[in-house]
Amino acid sequence: MTLRAIFFDIDDTLFSTTEFAGKARELAVEAMIIRGLKADKEVVLAELHEVVVEFGSNDNRHYNRLLDRLPEISTRGINKQLLVTAGVIAYHEAKWRGLRVRPEAHGLLEDLSRTDLRLGIISAGLTTKQMEKVVRLGLDKLLDPGLLFITDQVGIAKSNPDLYRLAVSAAEVDPGEAMHVGDHPHHDVDTAAAAGLVTVLHRGSGKYSNMVGDYEADYSISRIGELRGILTEHFSIVL
Repeated sequence: MTLRAIFFDIDDTLFSTTEFAGKARELAVEAMIIRGLKADKEVVLAELHEVVVEFGSNDNRHYNRLLDRLPEISTRGINKQLLVTAGVIAYHEAKWRGLRVRPEAHGLLEDLSRTDLRLGIISAGLTTKQMEKVVRLGLDKLLDPGLLFITDQVGIAKSNPDLYRLAVSAAEVDPGEAMHVGDHPHHDVDTAAAAGLVTVLHRGSGKYSNMVGDYEADYSISRIGELRGILTEHFSIVL
């Protein structure tokens, strides 16, 4: 079987988004409590989790919504915007300190970048937010800059096979010659499979780890480093 291109999801695939976001939110809540928020940290974190689930991770008013949902006594006598600002600053400081590609992922991408394979990204999210991750993680130095597909930028969701068809067309390969690696059973496996790509499910510890898709992935891994063996054994790619 010939493989000519590999596309990667970013979040919870190349690095642990769920893990670092959880820690960053905890530090944000602590920053608000230090500045006078009168509430138990675990209670606030549970409510914040519900806000993120209800409004999505790309909502820009998580902390405003959180404070509006807490009992009025929690913020009595305090300017809510002060608390929001403290939370946002703490979150982003923690986020960028902790934003690192998994070492095995970085090594794998470095080795792949020295092959003839075309390497790209297919990621769901806001353009600026996801591109910032690409740059801060140094992925732009290892991937083909013409093969970065962010759903917000291209206007096609990961639930639509056309996103994957667009990617393989840009890579100038047939769908069966392209692989997609991601952690979401529906958006990274089902949809990519419907477009004809080879699929690899990264079954790690992210928020979709217990989700079951409609298709069985061609390959399943628990660590990104396991992709090396698949590429060598099944596609004769020497790394």
